[in-house]
Amino acid sequence: MKGDRINDPMTRILIVNPQAPEPELIAEAAGVIRAGGLVAFPTETVYGLGANALNAEAVAGIFTAKDRPSQDPLIVHLASVADLPQVVGDISEIARRLAEAFWPGPLTIIMPRHDDLPRGVSAGLDTVAVRVPSHPVARALLQAAGVPIAAPSANRFGFTSPTSAQHVYADLNGRIEMILDGGSPTIGVESTVLDVSVQPARILRPGGVSREALEEMLGTVEVFDGAAAEAEQPLPSPGMMSRHYAPRTPMILFQGTNTQAVLWRMREEAATYVRQGQRVGLLAAQEDLPVFAGVELTVRTIGSEADALQIARHLYAGLRDLDEAGMDVILAHDFGEEGLGLAILDRLRRASSRVVKVTSGE
Repeated sequence: MKGDRINDPMTRILIVNPQAPEPELIAEAAGVIRAGGLVAFPTETVYGLGANALNAEAVAGIFTAKDRPSQDPLIVHLASVADLPQVVGDISEIARRLAEAFWPGPLTIIMPRHDDLPRGVSAGLDTVAVRVPSHPVARALLQAAGVPIAAPSANRFGFTSPTSAQHVYADLNGRIEMILDGGSPTIGVESTVLDVSVQPARILRPGGVSREALEEMLGTVEVFDGAAAEAEQPLPSPGMMSRHYAPRTPMILFQGTNTQAVLWRMREEAATYVRQGQRVGLLAAQEDLPVFAGVELTVRTIGSEADALQIARHLYAGLRDLDEAGMDVILAHDFGEEGLGLAILDRLRRASSRVVKVTSGE
């Protein structure tokens, strides 16, 4: 029922209409933000954990609630492009063009930080990551709060990102003031982070806006393909650590250009683990299932391999389900590198304990 409250001594859940959020409920959440508190809310990508980006103490609360290292910067969310001067010191022509083309939406742009923005937001760097979300609940909250909102994913640091209010509650219950339950995000993986201070522009984290879409406007766009140091130095973007978005259960990622070869290699390894008495979880597309017939597995089907958006939308929920089911190991495979496939691959790589490269001849 819209507007129902699930009460906890510290954390409340407000259930809101995801398409037309109730103004009185949004006003409650906005009041928490203005007072320096923490509110988790849905975006089109994943659930974010929000605080007033102009309040250094509130921003510090995000790091405490998530157990997030201070060297990992946050993304600042704005109600509109017109709010950029509050947090950005200089808006380049290319940044303006990108904003006009992709905002509101899942593109984060790295820009020079405004001097008045607390340095904790950007891990002490002179740049800040900024975006305008498209989700109606996020937009309503930003407009009602009247301040920029710093918001990383609303989960414990390093673990699987949340795509439901229940995921947030499981991770942060008692650590934050409020959760706005607006249903499931439409994309399911985080925003693309783009650095336009270099030429060609560089994707620091693949996400909801594809490389191909960016290249239609910018020409060649590079993709950062290395692993950042484990937060020993400030990182230019969130989501760059080598181990991130990870379930607690060890996960093995199988990667290759020949899907059938990849699946049969997965089946062999799954059967070996089962013979050893281990509980094996399989994160799979619908088309994968016949290959694993006869092998005793716990399967979470996350969509059709022909629909990358469906796969992305269910990726984190599938990982969380297998994690909570008490598996000894989780097996998954990539879905290529085109479109959203690149973002899915990035998340699976960072979530994995081991990557198995399968050649087409296997």
